Amino acid sequence: MNIRRSQKIARPQSQQGFTLLEMIVVLVIIGLIMGLVGPSLFNQADKAKVQTAGTQIKMLKGSLLTYRLDVGRMPTTNEGLVVLKQPPSDEAKKPFWKGPYIDGDIPLDPWNNAYKYDAQASTNGQPFSLYSYGADGVQGGEGYNTDVGYLPAK
Repeated sequence: MNIRRSQKIARPQSQQGFTLLEMIVVLVIIGLIMGLVGPSLFNQADKAKVQTAGTQIKMLKGSLLTYRLDVGRMPTTNEGLVVLKQPPSDEAKKPFWKGPYIDGDIPLDPWNNAYKYDAQASTNGQPFSLYSYGADGVQGGEGYNTDVGYLPAK
C-alpha cells in the first residue's frame, strides 16, 4: 500500500495561457501585416481628404453663385466667405441679401486651414478664386500637397 500512495497518477495538465514566445510570434505577424497594409490605408485617407476639399469647394461655389443672384455681385475679396453667413457691409446691398447661404459654419479644408477666396477670376473660368493649398498648407506642391479648387489666374 505504501508503494501506491507514493506513486502519483499522471494527469494531463491544462494550459493556463499563452507563452511569451507565442505572444511574440503573434505580434511579429501582426506587425508584418500592418507593414504591408498600413501604407495603402494612409494613402486612401490622403486621397479622401483631397476629394473632400474638392466637394466642399463645389458646395461653396454654389453658395457664392446663389449670393451673386440675390445681391447682384460676387463678394469682394475683403468680404470673403463671411457674406455667406452675414449680410454684406454695403448698405445698398443689404436688402438683397437672402442668406445665410450655407448651413452651419464656413467649413475649414480637410487639413484645418481656411479656404482662400479672392474676387479675381480663376484659371478655371469662374468669376472668383476659391481654393485650398492642400496638405502642406503652402502655395504650389505636388501630389497631396497640390493646390485644390479654382485657382487665381496669374
